[in-house]
Amino acid sequence: MPEEVSYRILITEDEQPLREGLKLNLELEGYEVIEASTGKEALDVFRNQKLDLAIMDVMIPDIDGFNVCKTVRIEGNNTPILFLTAKGSSADRVEGLKIGGDDYLSKPFNLEELMLRVQKLIVRREPGASPISEMEEYTFGANKVNFKTYVITDKNGAQQNLTQREIKLLKLLISKKDEVVSREEILETVWGYDVYPSTRTIDNFISAFRKYFEPNPRQPIYFFSVRGVGYKFSPR
Repeated sequence: MPEEVSYRILITEDEQPLREGLKLNLELEGYEVIEASTGKEALDVFRNQKLDLAIMDVMIPDIDGFNVCKTVRIEGNNTPILFLTAKGSSADRVEGLKIGGDDYLSKPFNLEELMLRVQKLIVRREPGASPISEMEEYTFGANKVNFKTYVITDKNGAQQNLTQREIKLLKLLISKKDEVVSREEILETVWGYDVYPSTRTIDNFISAFRKYFEPNPRQPIYFFSVRGVGYKFSPR
């Protein structure tokens, strides 16, 4: 397979024999392999190293594979992710793809099939291939959000700089427009697993969004609180 270029693949799998077996076979094909056994370790690799592909078990310690995927996608990391899981139902497959996964293989799997899927995902990643979509800007009403510069154009046409956390929360809500996003998902995706702000903290962020974007903050038409559940963004 790759002869001149060494592609870097992250394997996140808590079953050591399986992880080591995958590592050996991928290295025999010429890939450079990084190992992780927990979700926290995987997030650290995503944030600090350049990857061409991630192979990720769903049921891993600390942070499951789906939530790792949600977090890195909100952070703007579009490394292709191939989920490996014993959960083979169509609902699980749909969920994995919906949150930003690129492929899904149920355990037990055929090694040759895995290698073919790896090769196809990496080819899609190469220069000249169609890029994986990344939301850079979003417009609703008179408002505009630039997720790369952290600059918004508010309801009055004024530009303002938001914090990284504000942008992450905006991106999460907008990416799930018309869906209720639970407080738990917001805390896990935006704040991370080592910080536990109060619900009031999230309320304050939503209140700020209403001041920026809503024609009348007291009668929101975009950002809604769903009592006892979470929050929802609905563009008009």
